[in-house]
Amino acid sequence: MTTITSRFVAAERALRTAAPHQLLDAVRRVLTDQYAADSVELFLADYGLTVLQPVSVLPHTHQPVSVHNSPAGRAFGAQEPYVESPSGDHVRAHLPVTVRGDRLGVLTVTLPGAEHAEGCLGELAEIAEVLGHEVYVAERDTDLYLQARRRDRLTLAAEMQWQLLPGRSCARPEYELGAQLEPAYAIFGDNFDWSASADRLSLYVTNGMGEGIEASLLTNLAINALRNARRAGLSIDDQAALADQAVYAHYRGRCYLSVLMLDFDLATGRVRAVDAGSPQMLRLRRGAVERVPFDAQLPLGMFEETDYVIQEFRVEPGDRLVFVSDGVYDVASPGGEAYGDAALARAIQSTRLLPAAEVPRAILRELTGHRGRSTPDDDALVVCLDWRGR
Repeated sequence: MTTITSRFVAAERALRTAAPHQLLDAVRRVLTDQYAADSVELFLADYGLTVLQPVSVLPHTHQPVSVHNSPAGRAFGAQEPYVESPSGDHVRAHLPVTVRGDRLGVLTVTLPGAEHAEGCLGELAEIAEVLGHEVYVAERDTDLYLQARRRDRLTLAAEMQWQLLPGRSCARPEYELGAQLEPAYAIFGDNFDWSASADRLSLYVTNGMGEGIEASLLTNLAINALRNARRAGLSIDDQAALADQAVYAHYRGRCYLSVLMLDFDLATGRVRAVDAGSPQMLRLRRGAVERVPFDAQLPLGMFEETDYVIQEFRVEPGDRLVFVSDGVYDVASPGGEAYGDAALARAIQSTRLLPAAEVPRAILRELTGHRGRSTPDDDALVVCLDWRGR
């Protein structure tokens, strides 16, 4: 076994055998012993995607770093290792910590000299990827990494919503997905969900009514009803019908939930859709942005035993689909002008060169400028899907 292989195997073994709350200690030891690292720090993206929070023992003593204008943020945004210019005899390498396209954070390693860093950068990037997988699994057994992500305290409704989500981004050869919620620390009704198999991608964009914990409870019921039906192998129209029954049985029409459900055939780009409410979909195709209309059907839970009808369309390689809730579409400026199609089209055009995972955050920043204040009246959701096809 070569030296390179043996030290990588040692790092991988150390991470896989470490206790869930000791992953950072394990990676520090192995990078110090095997790669002569002087220091090792792990930063995780906060819920608002504005800073990278250091992982440390409570109470936290290290300072967060900006996602927008820091070396670690550069590695996070580009999803490529970034090596700072040498400072004396040492260099700092920043390595994305990502799991199947879901951007968790950055591993920062201080190494003795640029030549040494260049020689082991590829191995360190792979170790950062292994660390990401271990953090993802460890979150079942420890709160350490979930606590480290918090720049502020989450409301109870937001806690419930973030635990319900599949992630904030994912990637496969056929597509890339990114999504973000606002206000991140006080979200209540909006939600997104996705699931992929060998041949299909299911994507749900949800706009729940109400505020606070009542909205979160409604969304939790509806999303779990949809998942239950999906995992039983039902088509999306039957999924919608069963979730509609579940919500109506509990609320008797007092509360209901809007959802846009999409089922993508990964081989052909054929999409089957059920539009049960208000989420909007815009498409960027060959430089032009247009809203894709659907025949609106009743929200889930409004009436008893609603039947839902599937509509179909196709996506082409190179298409970008952007989904927004009414907390984006209907937001008014200080002068009373709704954000609407024109502003959304401009935002989609201005972010066309960004990867899908970066687009939601960028559009929500532009929305804040339109709104004229940092605190929204309603929660807002943006989901971006880049379609490559096979």
